[in-house]
Amino acid sequence: MTDQRELAAALRAAVRGEVDFGVTARALTTMDASNYRRVPLGVCAPRDADDVAAALAVCREHGVPVVPRGGGTSIAGQATGTGVVLDFTRHMNRLLSLDPEAGTAVVQPGLVLDRLQEAAAPHGLRFGPDPSTHSRCTLGGMIGNNSCGSHSVAWGTTADNVRTLSVITARGERLRPGPGWAGAPEGLRTLVDGELARLRTGFPDLPRRISGYAVDALLPEHRADVARSLCGSEGTLAVLTEAELTLVRAPRARALAVLAYADESGAAQAAAGLLPYRPLTVEGTAADLVPSGADLPRGGAWLFVEAGGDTEAEARAAAEAIVRAADVVDALVVTDPVRQRALWRIREDASGTATRMPDGSEAWPGWEDCAVPPARLGAYLRDFRALLAGHGLRGTPYGHFGDGCIHVRVDFDLLTGPGVARFRRFSEELADLVVAHGGSLSGEHGDGQARAELLPRMYGAETVALFERVKGVWDPDGLLNPGMLVRPAPLDADLRFSALPREPVDVAFGYPADAGDFSAAVRRCVGVAKCRTTSVSGSAVMCPSFRATGEEEHSTRGRARLLHEMLAGEVVTDGWRSTEVRDALDLCLSCKGCRSDCPVGVDMATYKAEFLHHHYAGRRRPAAHYAMGWLPVWLRWAARTRTAGAANALASVRPLARLAKRLGGIADERDIPRLSGEPFSRWWRRRRPHVTGEGRLVVLWPDTFTEHLSPSVGRAAVRVLEAAGLRVTLPPTLRLPSGGRVGDARSRSPLSLLTVRRGRVCCGLTYLSTGQLDRARAVLGRTLDLLEPVLATDAPLVVLEPSCAAALRTDAPELLHDDPRAARLASRVLTFAETLETYAPDWTPPAVNRPVTGQTHCHQHAVLGDGPDRRLREAAGLTGELSGGCCGLAGDFGFERGHYGVSRSCAEEQLLPAVREAPQGAVIQADGFSCRTQLEQLGGVRGRHLAEILAEELDRRP
Repeated sequence: MTDQRELAAALRAAVRGEVDFGVTARALTTMDASNYRRVPLGVCAPRDADDVAAALAVCREHGVPVVPRGGGTSIAGQATGTGVVLDFTRHMNRLLSLDPEAGTAVVQPGLVLDRLQEAAAPHGLRFGPDPSTHSRCTLGGMIGNNSCGSHSVAWGTTADNVRTLSVITARGERLRPGPGWAGAPEGLRTLVDGELARLRTGFPDLPRRISGYAVDALLPEHRADVARSLCGSEGTLAVLTEAELTLVRAPRARALAVLAYADESGAAQAAAGLLPYRPLTVEGTAADLVPSGADLPRGGAWLFVEAGGDTEAEARAAAEAIVRAADVVDALVVTDPVRQRALWRIREDASGTATRMPDGSEAWPGWEDCAVPPARLGAYLRDFRALLAGHGLRGTPYGHFGDGCIHVRVDFDLLTGPGVARFRRFSEELADLVVAHGGSLSGEHGDGQARAELLPRMYGAETVALFERVKGVWDPDGLLNPGMLVRPAPLDADLRFSALPREPVDVAFGYPADAGDFSAAVRRCVGVAKCRTTSVSGSAVMCPSFRATGEEEHSTRGRARLLHEMLAGEVVTDGWRSTEVRDALDLCLSCKGCRSDCPVGVDMATYKAEFLHHHYAGRRRPAAHYAMGWLPVWLRWAARTRTAGAANALASVRPLARLAKRLGGIADERDIPRLSGEPFSRWWRRRRPHVTGEGRLVVLWPDTFTEHLSPSVGRAAVRVLEAAGLRVTLPPTLRLPSGGRVGDARSRSPLSLLTVRRGRVCCGLTYLSTGQLDRARAVLGRTLDLLEPVLATDAPLVVLEPSCAAALRTDAPELLHDDPRAARLASRVLTFAETLETYAPDWTPPAVNRPVTGQTHCHQHAVLGDGPDRRLREAAGLTGELSGGCCGLAGDFGFERGHYGVSRSCAEEQLLPAVREAPQGAVIQADGFSCRTQLEQLGGVRGRHLAEILAEELDRRP
């Protein structure tokens, strides 16, 4: 039995990088993107090759296995282990050199692929292989798995693009493998010389043969390439510290031909016939993995075929030639790069999208990258479908049709004994089917634990024994990633779900997409790690805290891993009281970006609220939860007592403001926002005692921020909505006239404004974000009581604050899942732009005719959608695009003590640069109060709600 403390101390004494044997570090590395879970002893982040050698020496002395790990996106279990995990992403993540003339780059193993592509692009170069995880996968992981990606039909696998490697063996020998037996350990050449016949006849000739060791690369006719033979060895032979890679010349222009077929079999049969046209990609996907409304030609399955050229016209001509040669139902050729990226996202997100069947049930990896000769793909798919049906299983194939490589997630039951037994039987029969078609068990993701046990079915016992001998030459002590490739662990052992509770956990939210099961909600994270993307483009939001800190525990995946381990109870042992989970969730901004940007729809904002609800049950909360969580109460009190002026005056006195912030848990760097002297509803009562007119009635929601902090937004909204011919009223003071019907434009009777009950409506947002769910339920229940007269009609609710609209549309029905009124309320919620588009479609907004800058609110992006806003801006002559990301203030988050640095980093990512770089005279739009406050406090500029922009232009009219 290894003494963890002694091992940790020895590692800390030997290496200069970080050594972490704590709960959080171990919990974050129990899983990769596979079905497997193994708990490591600890994690070591080496700074350089010397650190790697030192760590290996310590582990060798203690007899502890070592697992090299890059981005942790491996799908066969090879990035998990029970010993020490070497994390290369923290320090050994640099591009060491790039030689444009030679077309080469030297990289460290932790470098993310996209960083290499960004450095190579100005020289017209790129690294050929590009897995769909290119924004977070590392070059070391790609070499370990021999990754491929969508462009492999043109540029091959990772092994095809590696020149030399620098590695350290488990016994500390430093080698530089390359062609001509360079860097071969002692005994390897002798072993190969005795097996030449087997190596020449025992390996299938496939473009995507990834399974097993590439020992045939050591044949004389293959230049005895030791570096190539190490590609795909999954960290079982040596530890990579540096790699020299070959770059390819990127085409100056690209055109994407989207070819539509009746079904996947038709697409699969057609794929091989397109290869003579030298396409850059031949990717396939079926309708089950395509989101509704996707801009694709009509059909049931599609091939994404990319063509290149020196000019756009040349690329388009090549793509159109492919279309003419293809027998298709329909086709589309796209040359616009923005539209191409949107289409490619459909394909790239499939690795996450495929984890859910159309009915919402779960599907899992394990058999998602088998490869057969491309000409046999159609026949293989038909047999594969029959095998699925025979086992009562479902799955939707997609992937690299041009290379005969299919990805598929299957709805295995991995939670029960009978389900796991069926998983094993299916795996064995599918392995035989792949071999019968001349294929490879792995065509991209490696064997790992998922397939290594079945390698004898593909290669035979003698060749697998040869693999074991190769392992013995490189790693005679068996310390490197044991249980993978040779002497494998059983494919049905170490399944990640075995430790989870079998009965649903008692929770507050309803989790409707997961049948009320919090464990199922946490299981949504399958580890594809899109949340670990270090740069955000377009309107994407997820995951701002990870981009600010670069720490795994602050990614959506990291937090999901900790919640998984909390439920499992082996590593995180104190359940809902866990300080490790609390600390990881502390920097979650509740932006809900993961709800839309995560391919599997993880909603960490909801999970955070759930956790905080349980974590602080019966205990005192942080001061900020009382100061800002109860903000509606304090603001209503200030309005009722008419003390807003006094509060503003006190807040301007620095010593008093500092004391108030200290007591309220507010960051000292923050200014306390000023309260309005006249709340919006008071202005409303003074301005208009009755609703008159003949237009459609809409109910304007007086959210806390509009009511007390930005009443100008409410006044502007009333101005615009009425200019558009709508009748506006406020809740909860609606009463139907006798025989009248709210919302009926034909009703001529004016509505009386009579208070139906005491109290005010509230979406409960501040209670939700701080996890005060009992209070949120009470507030929302009262709101539903107050709104019953409105819910009895067809009047829409216009919500100006995006975060409040998102809370009403999603959080309210999920928290009050036992109250049908919550779902009715959610169905009535409209944004300002949605209201105008739906109920005043013929109205023409005033012509602002100015550029616009700012940021799409993160909740607008993630929950509400911004299509109507874009169209409204366009109609008003507001040109340009709003940035994505998150402003970083995010309600109470940026005000809370300890969050200021992260909050500022988030703002500096997109929002503040967009404002600084805005053209002269640009309008700064920020629909959220948080966004406007962040702009004012960090950027010194005033952002305005879209309603304010339009109202100001209306007031300019004669």
